[in-house]
Amino acid sequence: MSEVSHVPVLLEEAIDALNIRKDKTYVDGTFGRGGHSKAILARLGVRGRLFALDQDPAAISHRALEDPRLELIHARFSTMRHALAARGVREVAGILLDLGVSSPQLDDPARGFSFAREGPLDMRMDTTRGETAAQYLARADERELREVIRTYGEERFAQAVAAAIVAARGERPLRTTRDLAEVVGRAVRTREPGQHPATRTFQALRIFLNRELEELEVTLPQAVDLLERGGRLAVVSFHSLEDRIVKTFIRERARRDALPRGIPVRAADLPEPGLRAVGKAVKPAQAEVRRNPRARSAVLRVAEKLA
Repeated sequence: MSEVSHVPVLLEEAIDALNIRKDKTYVDGTFGRGGHSKAILARLGVRGRLFALDQDPAAISHRALEDPRLELIHARFSTMRHALAARGVREVAGILLDLGVSSPQLDDPARGFSFAREGPLDMRMDTTRGETAAQYLARADERELREVIRTYGEERFAQAVAAAIVAARGERPLRTTRDLAEVVGRAVRTREPGQHPATRTFQALRIFLNRELEELEVTLPQAVDLLERGGRLAVVSFHSLEDRIVKTFIRERARRDALPRGIPVRAADLPEPGLRAVGKAVKPAQAEVRRNPRARSAVLRVAEKLA
């Protein structure tokens, strides 16, 4: 899918979920190529504001969208509270997080996210900082590799893959996506229909190197703190590890505080929960999955701040 044709997954559903009010302030936590931001701006009035963050300098420099109501910020979404406070913003009406890697990132061989075309083993969302996949694979011991691939890729052949990586790098460095994909392909004995044997290992390394799950866990509480009463949080996730974190967070924040059994307090007198889940989890329709197979694992969850 080219940049020109790139359309975010669950676009209309996510924008509808924000319940946008024309003169309010919103946050797009992952600008990408501006698809969500453009849709949000289309529903805002002239006094509305939108802050869009992205840790990928390519997304910021691309300038896919120009609008006086929009401010682009080169930052991880886990820093949104600080980034907004620096701009005098303490409260917003809605926050959208579209997690994972975008189509332009996947389709650019130079980024190293995909094994579809050969490129350097980079995998960093923010190419201005941090360790590349090639650097990590050159230094990590077999035990650590096994745990990373098992935990973040849910790869049942993690032990075999880790051993194969260590053996291969002993002969020559793993520098390209093809180098890694070939090593993993030989180590994974069976594969899921329609899935390349290296899919889970590439996912694991990307999530680990970019600290994606840790970023999400840090971001969700501060996102809720930033929301005004009645504000909405909408999160689109693309694999079970992310979705589990989002689902658990919303469920726990939507629960009344529990008191030990026997304390004479009526349920009505307990403090109100901070969030309520809005509807059920939303998945793409079959028509969207046919247009964009990358949408097949997407899940949208929405919550509203109560107090």
